[in-house]
Amino acid sequence: MKAETKIISRLWTTDAREKHLPITINPPVYRGSTVLFDNFEDMVLAGKGQYAGPTYGTDRFPVQRCMEEAMRELEGGFITRIFPSGISAIQNFFYAFSKSGDHILIVDNAYGPGVRFCKKILSKFNIETTFVPSSVAEDIEKYIRPDTVLILLESPGSNTFEIQDIPAVAAIARKHGIITALDNTWATPLYLNPFTLGVDISIQAVSKYISGYSDVLMGAVTVNERYGHILDTYYSTTETYTPDNDCYLALRGMKTLPTRLRQHEQSALQVAAWLEKHGNVDTVIHPALPSHPEHHLWQRDFSGSSGLFAFTLKKDYSMEELGLFIDKLNQFDLGYSWGGYKSLLTAAKQRRNSPSRFAGKTIIRLSIGLEGVEDLILDLEQGLEMLP
Repeated sequence: MKAETKIISRLWTTDAREKHLPITINPPVYRGSTVLFDNFEDMVLAGKGQYAGPTYGTDRFPVQRCMEEAMRELEGGFITRIFPSGISAIQNFFYAFSKSGDHILIVDNAYGPGVRFCKKILSKFNIETTFVPSSVAEDIEKYIRPDTVLILLESPGSNTFEIQDIPAVAAIARKHGIITALDNTWATPLYLNPFTLGVDISIQAVSKYISGYSDVLMGAVTVNERYGHILDTYYSTTETYTPDNDCYLALRGMKTLPTRLRQHEQSALQVAAWLEKHGNVDTVIHPALPSHPEHHLWQRDFSGSSGLFAFTLKKDYSMEELGLFIDKLNQFDLGYSWGGYKSLLTAAKQRRNSPSRFAGKTIIRLSIGLEGVEDLILDLEQGLEMLP
């Protein structure tokens, strides 16, 4: 069964028939703190941790459980738990799978707020972080120490788009008994399956492509069977939850994910190909282009690409000069997120902890939305004409 069929065909309210409730295509939204039990026996079971349903407002109401099961199916994992944002998913992943005295490895192109969390918060709990090259492969071995417990990959990274050799890293980590996790937000589970490549944990910023409409903050952590009990115990202990309305919106957005992602992909490739021919452009950084240094890894591991990529200019323009180009754009708004229907742009020099192929370069990142691609190209063309 195709992914788009599987996503749409599943009804989440079929159990309502047993209670003679209305059968709706989308699950109902619940609001409340207190959950009432049918009888004292159920309350006793809840006290023993043996009650199957929600016991309180923080115990994952039905629509959150529907969203988790939908993500689990899409990822092909064992258990999924939802968090209130993408960064919350990353933070809680670290809390669940590391402890004081541990050492973790993170690729240098990982999500910036996650990197800051490791430096400013995890360090206070005596958890040490080492940053490894953004295109790491078998050389991950030389960074592993006896106290290394986690490796976090992000392939491709969401600003400079280096790709790691995921199977090579996962195999070496498995040999050392180290957990591997991958931030898979760029490709989504439709275009990359971390579990088939040997990764233990997949992390998604659901705020991006999964929800698709830039109106939800949410993250997801999906684990394989080996580590399912750790995530489940951590989640039930911390009583983290995500509001029902956000889960409803994300679940609804997921239904159109395959259709939206195909359009994002096609439009981004057209814009990227046009930029490669522009006289002011130095490098277009898109994993699906043959010019990308890790294109062969993208071809091997990925089944598609998304709408997020970047480019650099031949001249090192000042911020004021760049503003002449960027502020002239009509179709690209300025915003830090991506994955929604609206095209967005960011521009900055990236700070790295290890040598980078883009050191000193201003990275102009484009999130290609669902506008007409001809309009986007015309907009970039008239904007680039403003550069001195």
